[in-house]
Amino acid sequence: MKTDLHKLPIILKPFILFLFVSLSVLAFLSLQTPHQILAKTTTAAAADDAAEENLPSDLKIRPGYTSYEEYLQRQLNKTLNPKLREIWTTRDWDRKVRVFSDFFENLKQRELLSNGSKSLCIGARVGQEVAALKRVGVSDSVGIDLVPYPPLVVKGDFHKQPFGDGIFDFEFSNVFDHALYPWKFVGEIERTMKSGGICVLHVLLSRRADKYSANDLYSVKPLEKLFKKSELVEHRGIDGFGLDTEVVFRKN
Repeated sequence: MKTDLHKLPIILKPFILFLFVSLSVLAFLSLQTPHQILAKTTTAAAADDAAEENLPSDLKIRPGYTSYEEYLQRQLNKTLNPKLREIWTTRDWDRKVRVFSDFFENLKQRELLSNGSKSLCIGARVGQEVAALKRVGVSDSVGIDLVPYPPLVVKGDFHKQPFGDGIFDFEFSNVFDHALYPWKFVGEIERTMKSGGICVLHVLLSRRADKYSANDLYSVKPLEKLFKKSELVEHRGIDGFGLDTEVVFRKN
């Protein structure tokens, strides 16, 4: 039976019209949204493929991941391993905090870090680096990792940091090899770092990294190409928990 709007009580007419318009909008969105999501996903995937193809020959992305979710799960397999987490928070804790403290104290002596630097540690797991920064006097420090470890580490994906633009004076990471998309990893550092800010990476150049790594780096040159808004300050050999090179960038 048809509903004649002219015969309805006046008070019901706005409600009927609102319902009709709402249903029409919902029907339109239900038809459009899947296509838009697919287009957006396809565009993003194409952009990532193009970025990977343009990488220098001495930075290789490891094959084998069918999706980003699969990559994340592999990283979580290590981060959530109960035996590893027990080691990181007990017998490894003092040794790693001490070694990181020495690295950060050296950076302070070279005037690349100060007590007033607002600092971020990327891929910090249980926060040994953060604890080390605080030990040497850099009190405004925090880490990010896929799994939070309060109060030192908050939840965050280094491919898309959970911070605004131009927040940090100093960013440190020793997990560059775990980045599936190195260009996003570096892009997020440059986005969240202040102009004049310092980024320090500890990387492995002499051999392939561990089984959880997503890329292999064979020289400093790819990093120079990836840091589009920064200049290379210096690089030097180190002995840092299996990593052999320290690379320092300053954002323009």
